[in-house]
Amino acid sequence: MLQIIHFSKSYNGVKQAVEDLTLTVNSGDIYGFIGHNGAGKTTTLKAVSGILDFEGGDIVIDGTSIKKDAYTCKKKMAYIPDNPDIYEHLTGEGYLNFIGDIYEVPKELRVKRIEKYGEAFELLPVLGDSISSYSHGMKQKLVLISAFLHKPKLLLLDEPFVGLDPKAAHTLKKLMKELCEEGSAIFFSTHVLEVAEKLCNNIAVIKGGKLIASGNTEEVKGTNSLEEVFLEMTKE
Repeated sequence: MLQIIHFSKSYNGVKQAVEDLTLTVNSGDIYGFIGHNGAGKTTTLKAVSGILDFEGGDIVIDGTSIKKDAYTCKKKMAYIPDNPDIYEHLTGEGYLNFIGDIYEVPKELRVKRIEKYGEAFELLPVLGDSISSYSHGMKQKLVLISAFLHKPKLLLLDEPFVGLDPKAAHTLKKLMKELCEEGSAIFFSTHVLEVAEKLCNNIAVIKGGKLIASGNTEEVKGTNSLEEVFLEMTKE
């Protein structure tokens, strides 16, 4: 579903943010992407989503290069950044319908999904309210609902558990598993290593813009905890 092939990205032609990264995410994968702040996780996710141009390598979504046909790629995915900056003048329902229009989700199906995910994240009662009245956690729930709304083939998430209460985090994990059981793939960054260890079937570790480990979670961590392995791999 996602092939990152010798991907490199520098800023101002000087600072190398990511160097020669190669990674494959298959249908059904929940793939965790871990590393310290500034390691290159967000840069990679933004490049995969088509937001960020890059010089080296290629990124292929479901057989299509993001460089050659970004429109087709973007139709197949959803990207949630680490900070939910959304149109605050809209109501929650208005925002979801806006996203539904962009991804051409049929009205009848849209209503069912808004009800399903709105109920799951306990946001249904306030969907008629202005987003400007929402807390950070409520905005996070709203953008998550918008991501699931069109059942993307590839779901990209940058630190999705930050700002969520325990119940919402549990709901998100359940919905992530459900989406992948239906054949989609998820690639997400997180600092919550216990979640990554329990949730992900595959893990990639990035340090200083370079991939230092990737593969099946059990194989990457061996007999230790993911936290122990990560700290050992990334220590100076």
